[in-house]
Amino acid sequence: MSLSRTARTLAAALAAAVVLTACGSGGDAGSAGGNVTLNVNLFGNFGYKALYDEYSQAHPNIKIVEHTAAYNDHHRDLATHLATGTGAGDIEGVDTGFIAQMREVGKQFTDLGTDRAAQYLPWKWQASLTSDGKQIGYGTDVGGLAICYRRDLFEQAGLPADRDAVSALWASGWDQYIEAGKKYTAKAPKGTAFFDGGGALYNAVIGQAPQGFYSEDNTIVVGTNPAVRNAWDLVVKAIQANLSAKLIDSSPEWNNGFAKGQFATISCPAWMMTKIKDQAKAYAGKWDVAAVPGGGGNWGGSYLTVPKQGKHIEEAKALAAWLTAPEQQAKIFTSKGLLPSIPALYDKPEIAQYKDPFFNNAPIGTIFTTAAKQLKPQYQGPRTGDIQTTIRDGLVRVEQGKQSSEQSWQQTVSDVERLKK
Repeated sequence: MSLSRTARTLAAALAAAVVLTACGSGGDAGSAGGNVTLNVNLFGNFGYKALYDEYSQAHPNIKIVEHTAAYNDHHRDLATHLATGTGAGDIEGVDTGFIAQMREVGKQFTDLGTDRAAQYLPWKWQASLTSDGKQIGYGTDVGGLAICYRRDLFEQAGLPADRDAVSALWASGWDQYIEAGKKYTAKAPKGTAFFDGGGALYNAVIGQAPQGFYSEDNTIVVGTNPAVRNAWDLVVKAIQANLSAKLIDSSPEWNNGFAKGQFATISCPAWMMTKIKDQAKAYAGKWDVAAVPGGGGNWGGSYLTVPKQGKHIEEAKALAAWLTAPEQQAKIFTSKGLLPSIPALYDKPEIAQYKDPFFNNAPIGTIFTTAAKQLKPQYQGPRTGDIQTTIRDGLVRVEQGKQSSEQSWQQTVSDVERLKK
């Protein structure tokens, strides 16, 4: 995609976006003083609050203010700010599904240099490099995949609760996961479903495919890649078996679903554990972590970028570098579960041997570092995040009975085709 074409895409976001006040509301201030204020715009919980306090104590002239918005809203807002030339934060978080789109307009971001290249997983570093070799983002974390599940709900439904036994339920793949779901549903506690919603399940299934939505020449292959349709059909099969709670990931209803215990399993990249901890506080110790069907795969992971619109470029670069340094990535893993994108950390005892009491002392260090070492990255094109949303919306139509699977698939492919324009 050419720069001018991407600029038109970003400009279109201005007309389509639900413009939020993310740059002037909400968030936690890490320091009450200071004569330089750095606005950090994120989506979800990156786990940085304690780190802001630590950084501001060492840099008393720096005040850090974090603003958070919902995933899609945040990325639409950033696209709008880039298209209009104003409104971006000093630091902007970008999900892996959107980093290629931002890379296409890399001139609007500060070049962070190449001195940290050797620290990172090679594919993580490469994903945020522009075509002319400029680095626009420091990687924060990688996804990896597991299944997080409610031990107590499994027991009530007559299924094993031990994590090894649960992993064995679907060791051969996603069809076994669906069969386990049918067994769960037969005796499910009232008001619970087997998994949260089709969109989240789809992201995990397609995340295991060698090729996803793009070929490496940035051609969208949603309508021609069999893996994309196969993942759709599998998720529809699960929906039609009445295994879904029909919740849209990252929505208020989805958050409430954690709090009310409305589903027993969820596709669980490492960063999902933070969401579970935030939304399901009453169920600490009742969640656990099992292997993902089929093994391997990746969903998500993020970057910190420094837009050139910022008023304090050098201070923002220094903060972004510090937040993503190995020491801080290690702290975030043991406090929030976000898996580092710096592989030298994986064999350190405090990472590899870490167990999380919220998840019944699951050995998440072993689970997720093993997943990261085996991870084979899937190429992410400029509109990957938008395509994920489009497919999710298509599956929602099936869940809500508004369209048949085939009708919704055809509309989804058509909607994806319009993203090319």
